[in-house]
Amino acid sequence: MAFFLRVCRLLSIVVWVGGLIFFAAIEAPTAFHVMGTSLQFALLIGGSLGTLNRIGDTCGGVFLLASVALWFRTDPRGRRLLLAEASLIVLMIAATMVVQSHIIPAMERDRTAAGGDINALPRDNSIRVDFDRMHGISEKVEGSVLFLGLGIVLLLAAEPAPRQIVSGR
Repeated sequence: MAFFLRVCRLLSIVVWVGGLIFFAAIEAPTAFHVMGTSLQFALLIGGSLGTLNRIGDTCGGVFLLASVALWFRTDPRGRRLLLAEASLIVLMIAATMVVQSHIIPAMERDRTAAGGDINALPRDNSIRVDFDRMHGISEKVEGSVLFLGLGIVLLLAAEPAPRQIVSGR
């Protein structure tokens, strides 16, 4: 059972962190290159980020549940690592919830107020200034989620190897 729980934790963080890396390093730059900053680009990136955040919240929940179940099968040193990992996961989930519930809706309101194309507004327009500010915050928060996830990967690597029971001859 402990093996299954460790697999669930590892798979959930790999899916979440891998998705963040894919989004930031491949999808967003490629979409920008192909579409520019058109309405379709905004819809693709906004939709992808929303889906990625829902996947992240699900992965975070799986990670937390598996961590709680492992708590009772772990020695004190391992429990300290579990607690640190769980704390980072909670921060990751909270950050994605802030992005989804506050930042993306504010950006969408600004984009709608701009008639769908934020780039049609001059850079000093108050709507565009607010959109650009919120976009910068979004990038920082999502980047923080990525670095927290990488921290969890490092903590997972620091966990003691499961004890092997050697049968006597």
